[in-house]
Parts: sequence; C-alpha cells; structure tokens
Amino acid sequence: MGVTKTALFDVEQNELAVLAKALAHPARIAILQHLAATTSCINGTLVQELGLAQATISQHLRKLKELGLICGSIEGTSVNYCLDRKRWEEVRLLFQDFFAPLADNSEDTLCC
Repeated sequence: MGVTKTALFDVEQNELAVLAKALAHPARIAILQHLAATTSCINGTLVQELGLAQATISQHLRKLKELGLICGSIEGTSVNYCLDRKRWEEVRLLFQDFFAPLADNSEDTLCC
C-alpha cells in the first residue's frame, strides 16, 4: 500500500495490516511456532528444523525482529532469538479486538 493510501486508515488498521502481512508467510509462521514451543533462545537450529537456507531464515528473522515479534541477542558469533512475549500479548489483543464483532454476532443474523 502506498503512503498516500495508508493515510486513509487509522493506526490500528495499518498496524493489523502490517502484522497480517508478516504472518502471511508460512516460513515465518513455522519460525514463530518453533520459538513458541522452545523454552530457551535458539540460534542455528532453525536451518535444520525448517530445512531452509540460512540466508532465507535470516531474512525472515529480520522481518519478524523489525516488527518486534522476536528479540535477538548476540553471543560471540551467533545470534539467539526468542519471542517478545510482551509484544505478542499486544498483537493478540489487536487481533482479538478485530475478531470480536464476529464473535458477538448471533447466528440469527442474516446475510444478504
């Protein structure tokens, strides 16, 4: 979406769109699922776990980190990653608010 078009929408709508776009790639979903299932920070294991090239994994990790969905710390020559739990709670609430009107509608509501 161009800069001029995003101005037509509020901050929450733009944030949800950016998050949804980031979550729309199956490799990013797999990375996030792996991080959620892991109780410690991970580094090079994603290459073996997902079967993708290191460069591809790095590209996806960079995007997830830009959005604050994951945190990274450098230890020697490796970078360790984990979920940013506080940010995930914010994201969960954004999507919960987005889907709330659907949950509130009764089945009696007729569609055109």
